[in-house]
Amino acid sequence: MAPEVIACEQQYDSSYDARCDVWSLGITAIELGDGDPPLFDMHPVKTLFKIPRNPPPTLLHPEKWCEEFNHFISQCLIKDFERRPSVTHLLDHPFIKGAHENVSFLQKQLAKVLGDQMHLNPIVKTRHERMHTGRPYHVKDAEKYCLDDDLVNLEVLDEETIIHQLQKRYMDLLIYTYVGDILIALNPFQNLSIYSPQFSRLYHGVKRASNPPHIFASADAAYQCMVTFSKDQCIVISGESGSGKTESAHLIVQHLTFLGKANNQTLREKILQVNSLVEAFGNACTAINDNSSRFGKYLEMMFTPTGAVMGARISEYLLEKSRVIKQAVGEKNFHIFYYIYAGLYHQKKLSEFRLPEENPPRYIADETGRVMHDIISKESYQRQFEAIQHCFKIIGFTDKEVHLVYRILAGILNIGNIEFAAISSQHQTDKSEVPNAEALENAASILCISPDELQEALTSHCVVARGETIVRANTVDRAADVRDAMSKALYGRLFSWIVNRINILLQPDKNICSAADGMNVGILDIFGFENFQRNSFEQLCINIANEQIQYYFNQHVFALEQMEYQNEGIDATPVEYEDNLPLLNMFLQKPLGLLALLDEESRFPQATDQTLVDKFEDNLRCKYFWRPKGVELCFGIQHYAGKVLYDASGVLEKNRDTLPADVVVVLRTSENKLLQQLFSIPLTKTGNLAQTRTRVTASSRSLPPHFSAGRAKVDTLEVIRHPEETTSMKRQTMASYFRYSLMELLSKMVIGQPHFVRCIKPNDNREALKFSRERVLAQLRSTGILETVSIRQQGYSHRILFEEFVKRYYYLAFRAHQTPLASKENCISILEKSRLDHWVLGKTKVFLKYYQVEQLNLLLREVIGRVVVLQAYTKGWLGARRYKRVREKREKGATVIQSAWRGYEARRKFKKISNRRSDSAVYIQAVLKGCIDHKSSPLAESSSGHAETSSNSAVAEKNRLSEAQSSLKECDVFRGHANKHSVSGTDSPSSQTCHAAPDHQGLRPLGATLKTGSENGLAQKQRTPRRRCQQPKMLSSPEDTMYYNQLNGTLEYQGSKRKPRKLGQIKVLDGEDEYYKALSPVDSVPEEDNSAHPFFLSSSSK
Repeated sequence: MAPEVIACEQQYDSSYDARCDVWSLGITAIELGDGDPPLFDMHPVKTLFKIPRNPPPTLLHPEKWCEEFNHFISQCLIKDFERRPSVTHLLDHPFIKGAHENVSFLQKQLAKVLGDQMHLNPIVKTRHERMHTGRPYHVKDAEKYCLDDDLVNLEVLDEETIIHQLQKRYMDLLIYTYVGDILIALNPFQNLSIYSPQFSRLYHGVKRASNPPHIFASADAAYQCMVTFSKDQCIVISGESGSGKTESAHLIVQHLTFLGKANNQTLREKILQVNSLVEAFGNACTAINDNSSRFGKYLEMMFTPTGAVMGARISEYLLEKSRVIKQAVGEKNFHIFYYIYAGLYHQKKLSEFRLPEENPPRYIADETGRVMHDIISKESYQRQFEAIQHCFKIIGFTDKEVHLVYRILAGILNIGNIEFAAISSQHQTDKSEVPNAEALENAASILCISPDELQEALTSHCVVARGETIVRANTVDRAADVRDAMSKALYGRLFSWIVNRINILLQPDKNICSAADGMNVGILDIFGFENFQRNSFEQLCINIANEQIQYYFNQHVFALEQMEYQNEGIDATPVEYEDNLPLLNMFLQKPLGLLALLDEESRFPQATDQTLVDKFEDNLRCKYFWRPKGVELCFGIQHYAGKVLYDASGVLEKNRDTLPADVVVVLRTSENKLLQQLFSIPLTKTGNLAQTRTRVTASSRSLPPHFSAGRAKVDTLEVIRHPEETTSMKRQTMASYFRYSLMELLSKMVIGQPHFVRCIKPNDNREALKFSRERVLAQLRSTGILETVSIRQQGYSHRILFEEFVKRYYYLAFRAHQTPLASKENCISILEKSRLDHWVLGKTKVFLKYYQVEQLNLLLREVIGRVVVLQAYTKGWLGARRYKRVREKREKGATVIQSAWRGYEARRKFKKISNRRSDSAVYIQAVLKGCIDHKSSPLAESSSGHAETSSNSAVAEKNRLSEAQSSLKECDVFRGHANKHSVSGTDSPSSQTCHAAPDHQGLRPLGATLKTGSENGLAQKQRTPRRRCQQPKMLSSPEDTMYYNQLNGTLEYQGSKRKPRKLGQIKVLDGEDEYYKALSPVDSVPEEDNSAHPFFLSSSSK
């Protein structure tokens, strides 16, 4: 297969297929040279990934071949298909030209090679090889859990035993059963209370045998494998329609969201709401299932390397768009149409969306006529509408976007009410018109387009012939087909836009973790196998998809495992299984596969459904295809699940899925921004809207002249060119969309390690506790469950390379600092240390039973748990020691800072007090000396003989004494107030001398006071004479410093406990201040009530 086919490249021209054939020519040349094609010994699904990534294949021994042949192969296998030469260019290659000149010689040489090969007697390769082993089957610790939980533990393995076991468990409401590592789930058709958060906690990282089988166990196994091995996982849910696949997918998403708890609660709520929203648009009621998936859904949940969910992504495939316009008897349209109709009805908004209140639109009407009654009366529809609105809001859709979605849905319903009638004219008799203009105007109004333009697009079309554009009128049938094609395109693109919008809103936050660094768990929920009374093209595509899923299951469970046995030299018993690869080839191969024949017939304008069936009968000559007698437009297929008869009526038209470009042009002119976007984004090869949005320019929205004026029509394809639009008949068909969808789906699935959930429908009547043995047995046979039980008993489902095995589990037998080699001996040491049995070693791999990997993981988790505990204690001790050191350092630093601060504060206070005392002492001494000098002057002695002179001197002295009094008052803080002892009469001697004279005896003469004070000061301390205003000697001895510190503390302490003193009261100096009193030339004289200091006496008071 060419790389561009695997990558689903866009087909640009007709040379695409031709260049792919050139690649096949190069592969054929290698097969002729080596005997086998490249990668012949590899699984086909793995090959899909090897081809795009590996360099182009070459011959195994290119030196044995000529240079021209090697160069020819290299030219054919150029990976870039645009640079790959065409067949025409290869005809001029020297290798081809040389072959034309030596035809006879080459024929003889080829005959000789064939003869030599016949004599070699090569070993015939068979699909099944004998596997012999004498070791009995035994499950370790099997006695610790119920043997009935796993069908592999059955001693007698036949259909009757398995059916009896399943029926017994089903009647006990045990709907889950293991087949090794595969889960069988029977639909209970009732609600069971086994999915609460309590059960989620039970199935969280525990041994599988510790709890009964459960869907949560499969989800937990996938999650634990992802976290442990750092590898993507894939959960494949398969089964018939109505077997419970959709509900199982819901439960798996619920449990994975629980396991990958993220800090963002909103993200978890969004992921849980995704399924409900998508299923409202993609599910419908069928004859056998009330909630049948009509599309394929692959949900990828994204996790960080630590296992926290960080986002999600949905891929949708093969939406059944034909259900929008027509449903079979007993079936309904998509759920969303009924939900929105009921919601708008109860909100009184039907008139706003131009929807009738009495007669239902044609697209949702049924044969019973009870649609409107159910919409009005059933509360379930209204509740579902409210739930859908809640989903839109939680996921992140804006109100405007939701409103536009509702308008498009209402527009689809209104389009279905447009009817056509035939009119005749002079030149044409098959022209159509719209007799009821109301339906046309309603649809145009809701879609925000012109009614005239819409009618023109529905009733006419353009044909380009020889460069000229011809306008032709549509017949009534063709106009109805155009109308229905428009409705299908609107719904299909709207559904794809909703999915793309969900992916944008749920994409991972780049700040948390990039998508490339994370891991994924994919969940496949696809429509189940269907076999109705009338099966059409939709059922054919659905059943082909289920054939592909069954092939994927067979390859992983049977083919790959037995291929590994053969390659690794393991002696094991072979298991026969039904391989559906030939049937898949009948469907998908080119050019004679069923889908290829369908596309080829669709390109012929004159082809009919009858010619299609005839072509099938002529080309599909195999045991899987037959044509019943007596029925012309029918053919039968023998599927893996049974025979199905298909009706070929309308298959060609459904496959063409033609949407006229005139309709696309009209819809692009809509004022509805969302509608413009839907028809401006190109389609991918799977038929979905591309993720990237293309800019809608003004020119692309302009109308052709014939839509705005009455001029002749021009080619609308040239006016508004779209990547999807083409005038070639080789445009994409539904079959081609389907083929590429299958390829893309498989490419996503093969990346991860698979986990299978097989859903079984116990009965066709959807009744609880009813077990139909025939229906269950038929499903077990078709899905290969019986063979799966056998291969899980005898085989080894886990095959791990030596290098990976030693790297993963060396903790179990070696020390952490050791780096053991990836050898067979080290693998044996690990397995023996783990006390496992029934394992086998191949050439390069370790073969383990399905339950042994779980045991190894649990042992590894236990060892790592002990290591983590030891590390936790060690880290705790180191942390405590570091904390203690930091705390001691901080305490020491705090002590140093406090000491430095206290010293700074003490020095600052001492300096402040010293400066204030020095200044006060100097000032007081200056005033007192001035008074003494004035007293001893001759002016004072001759004051009695000179009256006027004495009077002037007294005034001057009075002024000088007033200044002295004010200076003394400023120094009260140094002198102090009278204390309690002076008030009570127990004053100190110095205080008693000051209070010796009572108030009524008058005041002491000024001269006597000054003389007494001066004599006391000189008696206490002899002082050297100083000049006036000279600063006294500063005290800097240690005793003085200690005294000041004590004095500061005493003053601060006493200041906090001091009592308020009376007005004018001055504190007498304490005994500790006697030292400073001796420094003063006079004694301190405290004030008393109603007394005056002798300094303030005037001359008149003597």
